Amino acid sequence: MTETTDTPSNHDKIDSADGGIGVSVLRILKLLARPELAKWRPVMAIAVLLTLGASVLEVVSPLVLGHAINQAAPEPGEPAAFAAAAMWLAIGIGVRFLAAAMPQMRDYFFAPVSQDAQRLASVDAFGHAQLLSLNFHQTRRTGALNRVIERGAGAIDYLIRFLAFNIGPTFIRLFLASIALGIAYDYRLALIAIGTIIIYVVATVIITEWRVRQRRRMNEADTHFRAMAVDILTNFETVKAFAAERRETGRFDTAMGTYNDRYVETVRSMYILNAVQALVMNFGLLAVMVLSAWNVIGGKMQIGDLTAVMLMLLSLYAPLNILGWAWREIKQGAVDLEKLFGLLSMKADISDAPDAVDIVSPRGEVAFENVAFSHEGRAVGVSDVSFHLAPGRKIAFVGTSGAGKSTLLKLLFRFYDVDSGRVLVDGKDVRTLTQESLRKTLGLVPQDVVLFNDTIRYNIGYARPDASEAELRDAARRAQLLEFIDSLPDGWDTRVGERGLKLSGGEKQRVGIARVILSDPAILVLDEATSALDSATEAAVQDALEEAAEGRTTLMVAHRLSTVKSADEILVLEAGRVIERGNHASLLAKDGKYADMWDRQAKNADLALVAE
Repeated sequence: MTETTDTPSNHDKIDSADGGIGVSVLRILKLLARPELAKWRPVMAIAVLLTLGASVLEVVSPLVLGHAINQAAPEPGEPAAFAAAAMWLAIGIGVRFLAAAMPQMRDYFFAPVSQDAQRLASVDAFGHAQLLSLNFHQTRRTGALNRVIERGAGAIDYLIRFLAFNIGPTFIRLFLASIALGIAYDYRLALIAIGTIIIYVVATVIITEWRVRQRRRMNEADTHFRAMAVDILTNFETVKAFAAERRETGRFDTAMGTYNDRYVETVRSMYILNAVQALVMNFGLLAVMVLSAWNVIGGKMQIGDLTAVMLMLLSLYAPLNILGWAWREIKQGAVDLEKLFGLLSMKADISDAPDAVDIVSPRGEVAFENVAFSHEGRAVGVSDVSFHLAPGRKIAFVGTSGAGKSTLLKLLFRFYDVDSGRVLVDGKDVRTLTQESLRKTLGLVPQDVVLFNDTIRYNIGYARPDASEAELRDAARRAQLLEFIDSLPDGWDTRVGERGLKLSGGEKQRVGIARVILSDPAILVLDEATSALDSATEAAVQDALEEAAEGRTTLMVAHRLSTVKSADEILVLEAGRVIERGNHASLLAKDGKYADMWDRQAKNADLALVAE
């Protein structure tokens, strides 16, 4: 079996970590030694014994078959022993069958161990990723993160199978075969076999390292070519608008030509590798067979011994045919595993303090004391923001984009920690509270409610999976969604599609509101919950929000000032600072920034500039 043509692949990079094979083996051994896999210890032992047994039988089988041939073709002057030859042939074939069957038995037994180890590593990585901070997830592509976990888990199985069950046994067989050749026939045969394999391995590794560099260049060309093709087809309207069809076809031709050149280089190097491997292997086989023939002529060996030597070397060389491919894939598997453990070693920016406490019976009091915070890489965040919000009261944050409104909400949720000052809930600094209890105290309705690709029941019930049917219906009714759900053919079992795309904007918002109502938070947080809706839909959703806010402490960020008129206090932010504060009427009376914003929106909506 020779190496086959490479398939292009594009490995998304989550970090620049490189993996060593030795380190990866140690990581896998530590994983297999974990208590969760203790139930598989006997199976692991059986797998090791079967692997060693198969290696021994691979060496014994040619010796038995050679002895059988010697019985059928004895030396001159000795009678042929058909019965003995047939018996030894049967034993030899039986041993050969067992040598082939035992690895299958090993894989049969080891399959659940491998899957359990992959599951354990995947769950660890997935759970750890869930605990990492918001900043981590905002700077990583979701698909790339998922692929890191998938590839890392798959590398565990791959490395076990190739290192422990393929490459490892091959060198065990080499060791045993060398002893057998030296003791049973001629020590020079053992030296030739060992020398051939050393030359074979060294040549394979050198050429494969060269091929890896070529493959990377091919993958880069492939990625560029395919990404450009998708980009051109996606923007076909722009291409047509600028009459650029020929130009884009030319770019496609150039990119594909570059990829084809890289592909040809890679394929040709594969042929070189296969040719060098075949050359080394056959020269080694030739040297062994010539020496064996010389020994047969000299009376030191019989014809069956010659056959045994050939069969032994052929069985020894066969697994090495894939060494080049296996070496490259093992190295990639080591890198993938290293990235998985790199993910597991990452520390969350936000973590619970060792003495963090839960919020018990939350009242809903919120206070910011001289809070300052700036995002990484940005000069403006929020600076010196202070306010106190009593339980059951409502506060609104308004201002232009980038003024820091949503940042204040993220600080309340402790998605980020303040640079200075304090954020308090019920009089306790949020850094002294457990994140789980803090966020269960808060209920968020964002600008764009993102839903799971599941049923309406699942999405509303996500807040409280143990909620009763009556509680679900009450939450939907209060969100003004019950009539809509009951009118659907599948009712509560209607699937909402990817990210809720089968629902309209207003329906998605009301599902989000129903979900928050069901969670029954002490503090309601509205982050521009109606800004993406048209006026008619906004009015319906606003009624649902008023219902949800009834009796709760409410913090809201709003772009449309008509939605914040009822707030007990309104904070106007600019460049992260509070420049005005007061209720709707007092802010209009100041004739400042808020009044100017209201005037602009009122004129656009053809409303009278009045304080209501």
